[in-house]
Amino acid sequence: MKDRQILIIGSNGQLGRALQQQYPGAKAIDADKLDITNWVALDNFDWTDIKTIINAAAYTNVDGAETNEGRIAAWKVNAVAPAYLTKIANKHDITLVHISTDYVFDGSNDNHTEDEPYSPLSVYGESKAAGDISVSLASKHYILRTSWVIGDGNNFVRTMLTLAQKGINPSVVDDQIGRLTFTPELVRAIDYLLTNNSAFGIYNVTNDGEPASWANIAREIFKITALGNSVTDVTTEQYYEGKTGIAPRPLNSVMDLDKLHQTGFESHSWYNDLKEYIEKEKIQ
Repeated sequence: MKDRQILIIGSNGQLGRALQQQYPGAKAIDADKLDITNWVALDNFDWTDIKTIINAAAYTNVDGAETNEGRIAAWKVNAVAPAYLTKIANKHDITLVHISTDYVFDGSNDNHTEDEPYSPLSVYGESKAAGDISVSLASKHYILRTSWVIGDGNNFVRTMLTLAQKGINPSVVDDQIGRLTFTPELVRAIDYLLTNNSAFGIYNVTNDGEPASWANIAREIFKITALGNSVTDVTTEQYYEGKTGIAPRPLNSVMDLDKLHQTGFESHSWYNDLKEYIEKEKIQ
């Protein structure tokens, strides 16, 4: 597969930027160049030579999606657009790679498998689940379910590093459990599935390693930086007490990686990638 046969949608996001590093010759577009919520714009786009679409675009403001305006935006980007891209993929015989989320589940299971029934708690989760259902109708598709994405952009690790440098000791939720997913790991999995012509379908993709709470991940960040900050554990309910318009979160976001590993892919530890990420942040 040649880079120029790949179209990256959502090129300005954390994952989009990482995908461009992997595929420097790919066509990379964002909303300013192509409105994927507009069927006419999509249908009139030049699909000549495009063999793979990687849809990294999403409305990810979980709390914003609970507002009237945000609800409309979330459904347009997360549900309507994937349905349109599925029509395009089937029309032009294109492989569609779509990024999903742990928010399509309610977090009641200890380990989420690919065949777990949808049970979203929030508008964001509902819109992403609808997008998954649409993409599953593409003849050639990969749906990659991921969680807690960390890359080149605003994210939890950078927030904790900023707090550490300011000498702030944060309160962090300790009842949400999962694994970080670094964008290079997600890109590596995408490239592996495509390069090896792996069976189409849904795959869970996160970093591997022992699941942890956000609070314990914050502690690991402070330990790695050796800045000595402390963390106060709070529940999700305590953290958002008194705040309005907050979307419910799944408390367990741990993804079962067996299906991915059965393809021969070997996942990296989130802790090792966290150390590498922090070292790069120090350099910058």
